[in-house]
Amino acid sequence: MSFIALIDYGMGNLMSVSKALEYVGGKIRIVEKPAEAEGASGVVLPGVGNFGDGMEHLNRSGFVPFLKETVRSNVPLLGICLGMQMLLDSSEEAPGVPGLSIFPGRVLRFPERGWKIPQIGWNSISFDPGNPFLKNLKQDSFFYFVHSYYALPDDPSVTAARCTYMIEFAAALSRGRIFAAQFHPEKSQECGLAILRNFVTICGKDGSESC
Repeated sequence: MSFIALIDYGMGNLMSVSKALEYVGGKIRIVEKPAEAEGASGVVLPGVGNFGDGMEHLNRSGFVPFLKETVRSNVPLLGICLGMQMLLDSSEEAPGVPGLSIFPGRVLRFPERGWKIPQIGWNSISFDPGNPFLKNLKQDSFFYFVHSYYALPDDPSVTAARCTYMIEFAAALSRGRIFAAQFHPEKSQECGLAILRNFVTICGKDGSESC
């Protein structure tokens, strides 16, 4: 039976992500080495913490080339929170540290405008209703965020969802069979479960199908 590989590189909220994916029908395997993910029908890159530390851990565990090959092979990939930010080129949180460059662009810190940083709590998103990862959601659905930095992709067309906190920013990025969320779907109740359910469904489809 096929499985979804949940990457354990020392900086992810693994148990809550694993339980949420299993709840919506996914068969999950937590992997600490790329070889353990061989044959996976999908890959999840979770993450909490610092961009520089995250990239150091990914490099040390050998997951950087694995993740790039995942994308080249058209295997569905889900990035969550820091796992989304590391898909870009760089972050102001760790100057000089290269990201995965799966989505060209930068990660920036929220501006100092008297608002609380980080953003912690529930906020609504607007999104592309045609995106298969966002199927069965209503506009302005609420999701749970915890972050001080936000993604700014070079190509605006990869922004699948937007949110406003001081400024409008990319709440989710998507291209083909890749989806990445700044919010935590595993902590976002029914709306988050809907996204995870869509991801599990996409993992079960032939890669030749269009997303």
